[in-house]
Amino acid sequence: MAFFVKSMISNQVKNLGFGGGSEEKKEEVGPSDPAAAQGMTREEYEEYQKQVIEEKMERDAAFTQKKAERACLRVHLREKYRLPKSEMDENQIQMAGDNVDLPEDLQKMVDEDQEEEEDKDSILGQLQNLQNMDLDTIKEKAQATFTEIKQTAEQKCSVM
Repeated sequence: MAFFVKSMISNQVKNLGFGGGSEEKKEEVGPSDPAAAQGMTREEYEEYQKQVIEEKMERDAAFTQKKAERACLRVHLREKYRLPKSEMDENQIQMAGDNVDLPEDLQKMVDEDQEEEEDKDSILGQLQNLQNMDLDTIKEKAQATFTEIKQTAEQKCSVM
């Protein structure tokens, strides 16, 4: 480290014009071996590099898996709400190996939503919705619809 600082100061002084050109050629060259630069033996350095590469590959695989899970969720939501498909999501799922499922938490949420929708779509669900509605509002809507149909029929029928 001291060599590096000395070298930097020396270079700055030379750039200002105070040093001679002959000193530049005498400057020591740092170790060209990266293992020596790290203070390790060659074997230790190679093992370290292998470990770094393996860790990076694991992180990349986990990241790709997470991206594919998110894409899978978007695909499910697009299907649910009948939105157009996305090629980018399909590609991300394929890159992860097509064995991508929703995370457990999200799968539970999707299942709960489907159960709620099925309950609402069933006859019992419709009856419960009718109980929650105001009868006066229903009567008003029915009367307004009947009056509208009657007026439309009278306008179209010239005999009456």
